[in-house]
Amino acid sequence: MSYPEALYLGEAGESSGIFRPASAGPDLTIGGTAVHYLGTGASTGGQFGLYRWEMGPKPSGPSPHFHRTISESFFVLSGTVRLFDGRSWVDATEGDFLHVPAGGVHSFRNESGEPASMLLLFAPGAPREAYFEELGAIVAEGRQLGDAEWTDLYLRHDQYMV
Repeated sequence: MSYPEALYLGEAGESSGIFRPASAGPDLTIGGTAVHYLGTGASTGGQFGLYRWEMGPKPSGPSPHFHRTISESFFVLSGTVRLFDGRSWVDATEGDFLHVPAGGVHSFRNESGEPASMLLLFAPGAPREAYFEELGAIVAEGRQLGDAEWTDLYLRHDQYMV
């Protein structure tokens, strides 16, 4: 393995960092989950998307699925999050990590009855915010989607349920 092609060809470097303080509020709430857009695909030039997912005590999380265009990684910050690696579920706690390459079946759930938080990393950066925001609107409005509507939503956002 070697380093990728250079992305910056200047000589002196530049001041281009983007700081987000820990005190910044969530960008979105989906039910009892606060989602923080730490680094979106747009803000990282498509290199990755990084999100802090703060789940409340009620059970939450997607059913098993996979993505064709992106990998997804999980890093548990606090609490207990059930992670599925395509073979089995594990109760992951602070410091535990799971990486799932494109095509890998995975899922996560907070079933602990306590709050839990984790980082989600997508690579390369995809517009996952649109998917999260659409889910948030569905939950907030109490909408019930039919099978065809769910299929359409998932297809538009590289989400293939298994």
